Amino acid sequence: MNKKFGIIGNPIKHSLSPILHNYWFKKYKIDANYSIFEVKNENELPGIIAQIRNKELSGINVTLPYKQKIVSHVDTIINDAEITSSVNTVYLDSKETIIGENTDVFGLQAAYLKEIDNASQKKALIIGAGGVSPSVILSLQKSGVQEISITNRTREKCIFLKNKFNNLKIIEWDKLQQELKKFDIIINATSLGLKGSKDFNFKFDPTKSNLIYIDTIYNPLETKTLKYLKKMDIKVFNGLNMFIYQGQKAFYLWNKINPEIDDKLIELLVTNLK
Repeated sequence: MNKKFGIIGNPIKHSLSPILHNYWFKKYKIDANYSIFEVKNENELPGIIAQIRNKELSGINVTLPYKQKIVSHVDTIINDAEITSSVNTVYLDSKETIIGENTDVFGLQAAYLKEIDNASQKKALIIGAGGVSPSVILSLQKSGVQEISITNRTREKCIFLKNKFNNLKIIEWDKLQQELKKFDIIINATSLGLKGSKDFNFKFDPTKSNLIYIDTIYNPLETKTLKYLKKMDIKVFNGLNMFIYQGQKAFYLWNKINPEIDDKLIELLVTNLK
């Protein structure tokens, strides 16, 4: 029986998730396919959940702007999703319960944060307080980072996250550029730099020479800011590895197979970004 999976969001056309999961379905000879579902508003979410309950859909990934909005539509949220109130993977378990999980936290840790030495002595800044930000905060905490700050154009969103994660510090948006030099790790969790969108309207300068800059964006592979910092000999990472690792965990939750991340897959993904 052909199983159906997919990703919901808006905008969604840029997603590489179908390429990622369909590659693994073919590799492991699983009779399944993965598609894009453009969900234009929240009113469509109950219909998607009904398809999972009726087993028309075997599972979905969730991207912007529905990572928080989907929470009230599933039966229960578990593990990292419970802590972050952010869901990016949904499936029906053996007890017919619709589960909301979060694989973004694992994705960020597996892709980049495991490589950070002396994490407890590092100061981290998250730029953006949207859908992926709670996952970024939790992954930093799990990696041992003690001092985490956040900034966002809309301060209310920062306050909401501070109420969830007590030790979070808020940096005012209009003071962001002058505060950059205080941080060892900076993570862009906004859509600034995304293909077809604006980038930051200021240069990331000055910063610490040993700064680690992580962009959660993978399309394009190098945003304007990432290119600029790379030229300054700053250690930079785009969002591609995070995307692959979060997908690997989602695939495991659905199929109980831990798929291999091989060179052929990475080449396929990179080719589709050119």
